[in-house]
Amino acid sequence: MEKLTLTKEQLFKVIHLNEQENKSETKSNSGFKNMVSTLLHSQTQVHIFHLQTKSYSEHKALQGYYEGIDKLVDGIIESYQGKYDIIKNYDSVKTEEYKSSEQVINYFKSLDAMIDNARKSVKESFLQNQIDTVQELIFSTVYKLRFLK
Repeated sequence: MEKLTLTKEQLFKVIHLNEQENKSETKSNSGFKNMVSTLLHSQTQVHIFHLQTKSYSEHKALQGYYEGIDKLVDGIIESYQGKYDIIKNYDSVKTEEYKSSEQVINYFKSLDAMIDNARKSVKESFLQNQIDTVQELIFSTVYKLRFLK
């Protein structure tokens, strides 16, 4: 096996490139961390909506979401951490009380908008695919809330 030797200048360039990549990763990590923090919270928030609605069809639609989201977000975070590092200092989000079906639908639409914005911080297709699955769950839930009354 051939031994690789670098000059001090070449080594400095490699170190500098790695530092730049780490800075870039830190910026994208905050967008990713915010997204997964919000998605983790969405399980609790939707469970609260589920417990407060008086509509049986809404109750069941929301149950499908909060039972499905945990495994999906867990998979996204584990995949990310497997490639990069452990996420620390998750954000916390305040919960809302149930007011109306429209409020709940708007909650899901804002969740989707947040995902669309935050997913730009992720470049790997395997993570994008996992995020797509979360959006599938969101819109399947919205469909049930809008049309299966």
